[in-house]
Amino acid sequence: MGTNVKIAVIGAGYWGKNLVRNFSELKVLDAICDVDGEILKQYSDKNLNIKLLDSYTKVLDDKNITGVVIATPVVTHYELAKHAIIAGKHVFVEKPLTLSSAEAKELIEIAQKKKKILMVGHLLRYHPAVIKIKKMIDSGELGEIYYIYSQRVNLGKVRKDESVLWSLTVHDISVILYLLDKEPIAVSALGQCCLQDKIEDVAFLTLQFGDRKLAHIHVSWLDPHKIRKFTIVGNKKMVVFDDMKSSEKIKIYDKGVNIGNNFVSYQEFITLRDGDIHIPSLKMEEPLKLECENFINCIRNNTQPLADGYDGLRVVRVLEAAQKSISNNGAEVKL
Repeated sequence: MGTNVKIAVIGAGYWGKNLVRNFSELKVLDAICDVDGEILKQYSDKNLNIKLLDSYTKVLDDKNITGVVIATPVVTHYELAKHAIIAGKHVFVEKPLTLSSAEAKELIEIAQKKKKILMVGHLLRYHPAVIKIKKMIDSGELGEIYYIYSQRVNLGKVRKDESVLWSLTVHDISVILYLLDKEPIAVSALGQCCLQDKIEDVAFLTLQFGDRKLAHIHVSWLDPHKIRKFTIVGNKKMVVFDDMKSSEKIKIYDKGVNIGNNFVSYQEFITLRDGDIHIPSLKMEEPLKLECENFINCIRNNTQPLADGYDGLRVVRVLEAAQKSISNNGAEVKL
């Protein structure tokens, strides 16, 4: 029998309410903490039989709470996570982990010293479609991966405390690094501040990897379309993951280019292959529920989460490089 898990969610508003719902359904929610009295009042009306706290120090002082989930503005992540780990809590921080790689490294070191779990909310790591694509890549079904590109665009929600770069690209970067199982050697990015000074509303990132693989990311909250899509191009097959589809989220294209051994003519040397489209069956579960279950199981069994502090650090490094590139008009930044 593992540790008796009791979870406190700090920040129960826009995204935090989804974490509250899941941990409540999983029967481990012990407390909700928020500085907004109106938010707490909403939960008092629901009769959840949990503690409603207006200060995170009350969470840290509560010896019964074993795990803390931080869903507050990103500028507060580092301080809240640091104090929670020092107070002896296991910590799950929403994305991005921190606003600098130095802060991320420090959190990892403190968690290791205190022997506590540090987990980051890279939600798509738990998506059944992403897990399926990873298995296809690792098995060699797609062949050598040439490049990946993604789009995550919509009209809203516009944030005032973080740019679209730090808010949205985390999802795509975390998936790309997971699928390719490596970090980029260089990042270049362009962004535009359309609505507010110093807060990008649209960004285009290009990630270069050491084996000539490329990845491109387009994010915006100022777009007429709602798109959440990845395209993975291999030399054997190609895959499209469209998360806006209610079903048929993955399509596998048996398309490619065959290169002959003997050069006779251009037409005979390079031929296009246009085969079938396959739609695999996926057992869909809510990724957030799977993520919350992972945190609970890690506390109970003293195991590492799918997305740990190092995953958070790797993504923050790319974000830092992209921000530096944007500030220098798209100049390439080496990693």
